Amino acid sequence: MSAIVGIDLGTTNSLIGVMEAGFPILLADGNGGRLTPSVVHFPAEGAPLIGRTAARMPAIDPENTIYSAKRFIGRRVGEEADDVAYRLAGERGEPVLIRTRGVNRAPEEIAAEVLKKLRADAERALGEPVTRAVITVPAYFNDAQRNATKRAGELAGFTVERIVNEPTAAALAYGLDRLKERSKIAVFDLGGGTFDISILELSKGVFHVLSTNGNTRLGGDDIDAALVAHLAERTAGPEDHASPAVTASGHPACSTGATDETSVCHDTRGRVSSARHDAALLARLREAAVEAKHRLSDSASATVELPFAAGRESISLPITRAELERIAAPIVERTRAHCRRAMADAKVTPADLDEIILVGGQTRMPLVRRLVAEIFGKPANTSQNPDEAVAIGAVIQAGILSGAVQNVVLLDITPLSLGIETFGGLMSVIIPRNSTIPIKRGEMFTNAVSGQRSMLVRVLQGEREMARDNWELGKFDLEFEPAPKSHARVGVQFEIDANGILRVLARDTKTGRERTVEMTSAVDVSDEAVEKMLVDSLEHAFEDMNDRAFTEAKLKAGEMLPAVRIALDQAGGELSAEEKQAIAARVSEVESAIAARAAQPLKKAVAALDEATQRLAAILVERAVQGR
Repeated sequence: MSAIVGIDLGTTNSLIGVMEAGFPILLADGNGGRLTPSVVHFPAEGAPLIGRTAARMPAIDPENTIYSAKRFIGRRVGEEADDVAYRLAGERGEPVLIRTRGVNRAPEEIAAEVLKKLRADAERALGEPVTRAVITVPAYFNDAQRNATKRAGELAGFTVERIVNEPTAAALAYGLDRLKERSKIAVFDLGGGTFDISILELSKGVFHVLSTNGNTRLGGDDIDAALVAHLAERTAGPEDHASPAVTASGHPACSTGATDETSVCHDTRGRVSSARHDAALLARLREAAVEAKHRLSDSASATVELPFAAGRESISLPITRAELERIAAPIVERTRAHCRRAMADAKVTPADLDEIILVGGQTRMPLVRRLVAEIFGKPANTSQNPDEAVAIGAVIQAGILSGAVQNVVLLDITPLSLGIETFGGLMSVIIPRNSTIPIKRGEMFTNAVSGQRSMLVRVLQGEREMARDNWELGKFDLEFEPAPKSHARVGVQFEIDANGILRVLARDTKTGRERTVEMTSAVDVSDEAVEKMLVDSLEHAFEDMNDRAFTEAKLKAGEMLPAVRIALDQAGGELSAEEKQAIAARVSEVESAIAARAAQPLKKAVAALDEATQRLAAILVERAVQGR
């Protein structure tokens, strides 16, 4: 049977994952990104654009670029208005439809396009058909909304095995099933488009939603829109002090009226804006503002840069975290009342809650975390990536259904990457940081020099590129039969058990000779030590990458230079004087770059030497074919 995937079908972003070797893995798309924007663009001709490509289209074609379709799934006209840049259709009391290119589409059809892309990404990553899925929904979704979500999955080609509540999935991801037998948990979910607060009770391994509250039109998009309006006002000239028109998601549009340069529109959240600035410039400003907002979660200040904005001079707008928090505070404060109502409905007080967990990218904001601590009287659990927690929980639920997860327990993670030292003093990572345990992974290595009789396996832990900058957990030698360079094959396998104990096995594939060594715990590392390693890796990131690039280029140069000299001795007589001179010049450039320890010049010099010796290599190949 095919694997069951877990899917977080989000308002703003969606993710897909699968259980592998007993732990949940989120699958990346062809560009290496795990987050897929839940955006679909319908061009005049051709197939729809989905995800990151579509997310760039609202400024160009807002009426045919559909975002936040999840807000309308299972809803009827008149139940809820929304300030989106595209057109809504349908008769009052009938299901909401979305009109693009003259065609009315149900919101679940839009969601199905996103799910099709996720399915294609999963099939590419797994190399096999994917037809079964678990999909998450907000706890407050009614039957109509759940059925519409299931239909979206079916339209995408899935058999939907289970619809799972998002807060339950998040709790699974945080491992809260391992709390005391009867526990109460608050899940604070502030995403791009919606806010949800759920109070859950765990009893005998079963999660029960005691209450849920929230606002389907309150989220990070509102902060983005307010920030864009603030920045746009700062850029306005003396003849134009009005803010550009922005919707809830920062798009330049009025959902129900004209958008000519002289019009004034009132969006459904009570903001009044003049739609004078061009859409492309506003879209660029929003993108830069969002990037600055993200940076301000970790930095006290940032700068919004718009090079050559609309043919004018470049715009540079410094902004501080304090300034952002003043803008965002009224929006974030609106979550407080929902939290109080949810606790009242569940008949609990903050003191009754065992854990507060955070979900949604907007909860990275320090202002949000401070407010959560104030509301619930304790700091929130921040051990999981808030963007990925729901998806991880969906994958775990999929694993339970498939039998891959027999007993749902809290799975620990590796706090730092684990690997071995390879030739040249590099760190080769075998188990990346934050991998869920238990885990088993391995790689194949070979001998670096001819006649080598043994290999030193030096086990390292850390985040630096060079072996010397990481911690050594242990080392041992594995003997093997002498062989020409790159002919010996040694498999190295790392295995971490549920207790965090690391065992390293090295095996000579030719003779079967192997050695296994048990190291100290790979998980029991102090928070201070982990923090120091992570800080060091960030501080020295550029230097480390340069060292790795130089070392790798030097290793390649070390292989090429002797080979070129041997080739010249064997076939140099068949080259012209100009060809020999060109090769000599390239060799000199490589040697100079090595002496200067210059990574990029060395890479270019090695590539140039490779190009200069193409005819020499062809001569040697021809000789070999002719047996000369």
